[in-house]
Amino acid sequence: MRIILIDDDQLVTLSLKTILESTNSVQVLATGTSGAEAIALYQQWKPDVLLLDIQMPNGSGLDAGEQILQQDPNARILFLTTFSDDAYIAKALELGAKGYLLKQDFAGIVPALEAVMQGQHVFGEQVVSCFSKQFKKKSTFDYAKYDITEKEQEIIAQVAKGYSNKEIAAALCFSEGTIRNYLSSILEKLQLRDRTQLAVYYYHHQMDV
Repeated sequence: MRIILIDDDQLVTLSLKTILESTNSVQVLATGTSGAEAIALYQQWKPDVLLLDIQMPNGSGLDAGEQILQQDPNARILFLTTFSDDAYIAKALELGAKGYLLKQDFAGIVPALEAVMQGQHVFGEQVVSCFSKQFKKKSTFDYAKYDITEKEQEIIAQVAKGYSNKEIAAALCFSEGTIRNYLSSILEKLQLRDRTQLAVYYYHHQMDV
């Protein structure tokens, strides 16, 4: 897979580049150290995945990611940072990023890239925990007014926990095709773009399932 790696710490960039390319499944097209470089390099190379740090000079990763996604909604952006900050996580997911990983989890970066290439979204367990705590509410949101069934609520909860269609299908004893159909219907009913927005929506309207 063809990726671009953006991090303001050049030692981190060099280390990640070495680790990723040693797998023989990743080609690092270019590296950069700022949000401005991220935008320019993405436009130049149109990579399969953009690995993007958050706190950087000359434009943060979040600002760069927002601009890139406005220009190319299909861009695959995977945020990679040392900060498990609730506000960062929420903003990254609301932008439509494919995932949010902590740099400390070096072993999980390549599997995360592969998952993103397969159309999945990647949230580390710690990230999901932070995100759910931030948006947890005491009241239960009434999904029935949107014609969301109890079964669909179960699927929404599974998506919000970061499970793939295959994992949800196994847990609920359905086929993957059935889960895909359910998700399409749910997104249409709630007028959401994708499963990332669905996860954000869920945690904004926390329910007990």
